[in-house]
Amino acid sequence: GHVDSGKSTTTGHLIYKCGGIDKRTIEKFEKEAAELGKGSFKYAWVLDKLKAERERGITIDIALWKFETPKYMVTVIDAPGHRDFIKNMITGTSQADCAILIIAAGTGEFEAGISKDGQTREHALLAFTLGVRQLIVAVNKMDTTKWSEDRFNEIVKETSTFIKKVGYNPKAVPFVPISGWHGDNMLEESNNMSWYKGWTKETKGGVVKGKTLLDAIDAIEPPVRPADKPLRLPLQDVYKIGGI
Repeated sequence: GHVDSGKSTTTGHLIYKCGGIDKRTIEKFEKEAAELGKGSFKYAWVLDKLKAERERGITIDIALWKFETPKYMVTVIDAPGHRDFIKNMITGTSQADCAILIIAAGTGEFEAGISKDGQTREHALLAFTLGVRQLIVAVNKMDTTKWSEDRFNEIVKETSTFIKKVGYNPKAVPFVPISGWHGDNMLEESNNMSWYKGWTKETKGGVVKGKTLLDAIDAIEPPVRPADKPLRLPLQDVYKIGGI
């Protein structure tokens, strides 16, 4: 997703709600973030550990976290949206089975993300090119649009067009309206969007339906692993440790 679309906040909130991190730690982050005048970053700080990330309010390196859904043990790879750190984003994306594209619904934010210089389009293209064939689209910051159905539908329509050009089939992609900060439609159905009747996606086995982002994650189909082929390993990072 584009820079500041809410990737780290949404992921951090999801990890917290799924029991991947305790309440005391979140309260500690809340206090530290407030002291730096960045109160809205408490969930993002679950993932953004570097001092530079916290001071600048952006993700620089990729972060890996685990949490459990009713069906899967999920490893989340939180990747940076900032243009300068695209190499790190590629490292993270290349290891994924499914991509969650986070789109900010705010006025001007969605448009900036899908513009020629925006990262929304670029990230979708990179994910597809790197072999990530399953996609979930989370339309975030719905609270900033006053939970507008029209805005959600507009974003779904435009996003469907460009992900189709990239190579994805929009009918196989769940679109979920969420608020990563408030928690709407993350684990439980939101009371703020009574107009939202849930997402559907077409699979080889038939049509799958759900309401929340967690439902969409649970509906990911495990990719076929070519276990009979020669061994290949993804290389994430190289460390040079002196004095050994």
